[in-house]
Amino acid sequence: MQDIVHALLRTAWFGILARSVLTFVFWSAGLFGVLDFEGKTAEMAAAGLSPPALFAVAVTFVQLGGSALIIANRLAWLGAGALGVFLALAIPIAHPFWTMEEPQRSFTFYIVMEHVSLIGGLMVVAVLGARKTGSREMVA
Repeated sequence: MQDIVHALLRTAWFGILARSVLTFVFWSAGLFGVLDFEGKTAEMAAAGLSPPALFAVAVTFVQLGGSALIIANRLAWLGAGALGVFLALAIPIAHPFWTMEEPQRSFTFYIVMEHVSLIGGLMVVAVLGARKTGSREMVA
């Protein structure tokens, strides 16, 4: 069984699938931003970001661009870093659970915990990407 798992982990298609699944939340949101730019702009306005259209473009670019870099496994560390920073910034801007009353506070807190876990996954992508390129200054 171990040989089968090792063989699967070494296939190119499994790596592409894994990176696509990890980034699904980003590239799907980016695609929806392209298809419904008005909705994405309204989302930015609701978060208090101004000018909302500029933020909608920037967020969509980060979501699609970061995902593409990770899925293609080219400069994956850069894509992972951009998406990780995006998630970290989204916490105080869009999910300030500490300002909310129950039950919204608990619900939003769990969204924040999902963001933190996803940041951890993106950190793993960055580490593995750095090891793939053999860059000594980027590998712990």
